[in-house]
Amino acid sequence: MPAINHRFVLLATAFGVGGHFAQVLDAWRRRGPAIPTVPAAEDAQGPRALAWQAAQALHYIAVLPALPPAAVLAVADLRAQWPVDVPGFHRLSLGDVTLDLLVGDIEPCLQQLQARVDAVYMPQAGVDLRTVARLALPGAQLAMHGADDGTLKALRSAGFTQQDCTYSWLGEADADAVCAEFTSRKPQPPRAAPPDRRAIVVGAGMAGAAICERLAARGWDLTLIERHGLPAQEASGNRSGIFMPLLSRDDNIPTRLARAAYLYAQRRWCALGGLHPEAPVGADVAGPIAGSQCGVLQLARDAEHAALQREVAAAWRYPEAYVRWVDAQQAGAMLGVPVPHGGWLFPQGGWANPGSLCRAMLDACGARLARIYHREAVTLLRAGGQWQVLDTQGQVLAQAPNVILANSAGAQSLAQTAQLPLYTMRGQVTHVDAQAFPNLPLVVCREAYITPAVHGIVSAGATYDADKDAALWPASQQENLERAAEILPGALDQLNLPLAGRVGFRCMVPDRLPLVGALPDYSAAGGKVERLRDVPRHPGLYGLLAYASRGLIWAPLAAEILAAQLENEPLPLETTLAAALDPGRFFLKALKKN
Repeated sequence: MPAINHRFVLLATAFGVGGHFAQVLDAWRRRGPAIPTVPAAEDAQGPRALAWQAAQALHYIAVLPALPPAAVLAVADLRAQWPVDVPGFHRLSLGDVTLDLLVGDIEPCLQQLQARVDAVYMPQAGVDLRTVARLALPGAQLAMHGADDGTLKALRSAGFTQQDCTYSWLGEADADAVCAEFTSRKPQPPRAAPPDRRAIVVGAGMAGAAICERLAARGWDLTLIERHGLPAQEASGNRSGIFMPLLSRDDNIPTRLARAAYLYAQRRWCALGGLHPEAPVGADVAGPIAGSQCGVLQLARDAEHAALQREVAAAWRYPEAYVRWVDAQQAGAMLGVPVPHGGWLFPQGGWANPGSLCRAMLDACGARLARIYHREAVTLLRAGGQWQVLDTQGQVLAQAPNVILANSAGAQSLAQTAQLPLYTMRGQVTHVDAQAFPNLPLVVCREAYITPAVHGIVSAGATYDADKDAALWPASQQENLERAAEILPGALDQLNLPLAGRVGFRCMVPDRLPLVGALPDYSAAGGKVERLRDVPRHPGLYGLLAYASRGLIWAPLAAEILAAQLENEPLPLETTLAAALDPGRFFLKALKKN
């Protein structure tokens, strides 16, 4: 895809079944070639009459209280990737058109939206126009239906000036449509200049591969540096990882983040060709992505936990396609063995091979990605607005204005990021011959997880050990087997050690949420720092780190967040959730503590 220097961003305060989106999409596809640029005077002063024609991509943001069924959508192309009806932000893609669905009450959604918009479509009045004005670019166009005298006064007070309805994006305007242009006299930040689309990515695991794919899709030229000879050789090298969301009684921040990541990851995998249970595993074998949405059954630990699970499922009334509670009898029927308690069934969860995912994401980059293997990045130097990445011999491996660290705990070996509170936790997975194991139709987990057979091998694990030993431990094998036996009583009685397995190291931070975004400059400490936006940052240095045990689902969403930040696009999730991932949060916390 060529670089996109201007996106036309349209905010709609309702969606219905997508009728207006269908009209805008039709107008977009019929509009003819884009003009080269938005004239500087028009961009600075408005109106935005040329913004639509200058755009190379369309970004439509809609707020709606609930998602309609896919079958009734006005745009059939959306049906295959239509999300389940759960609250939060959902990002969908149709080539050069991005659709963000903000599911929830309108005022909180708009307050949580980080975006600058070219146009606003309001099928009905009643939305706080000051909130709309906060999101509007200078000269932004607005079309509203059902405006009374009080609404028109509020429109003027918010900085909008009424004008004729001649907007190319509007579609079929009703007779009562009121159109206006954002002409506030208050100083407004201009549209951000296009970034220098060159970056070095350090690390070729899930985090690095995902950001390469997301940036290459936006026209970036990338250099990937990896110390191993292939992608996915460390924590991303397991035969199979499981993907599932989190649930909680209070729908807390980790729960909301995991939900967004889980759903977005599945849409990205679908765009890359989907999951195939019989595909070869590993980053070194050509083929589609190995994996399956076979379902995940999270069994309760005990009777009290079972009651909590049932309570949460009932309280939040999630769609059954997202999660449903099953009792012990139903769970036992699924697994083929009796179990003492029921659990949560996630029908769209499953397993995926990280290596084949990395391969698919990197292959999608095409000629925009240069790969450097068998070289380790040990030094970063910045001069003249450029970063240089040097190896152990002091040789410059690559140079670019932007560097993205996706090298897990290896980031601590670099001077600029040595103070990040990263640590590792050893995890050992046990591999069991499928012939010695029950034939599972889905992933089952409790304190541990057990996958269905993948090319004749069942994976059970994984341990949490505060150690850096990469060798297989017999004690860890035994621990995995004991936990598996607790999940499936009697299923592992005939197994004999030693067994095969694999050791990896999860990278984590104290709150167990990833680090996503611009990295703090610890050497610049000093001055007044009260909020995240005040934290000093290294120019052009970003991190995608600390994915812990959820790299499969964190990687796609985290990459999309960072890509949106670099491109000054609307963020794909709420600002509160983005702040929870900000790498500057520990810097700020330490300053406040001291």
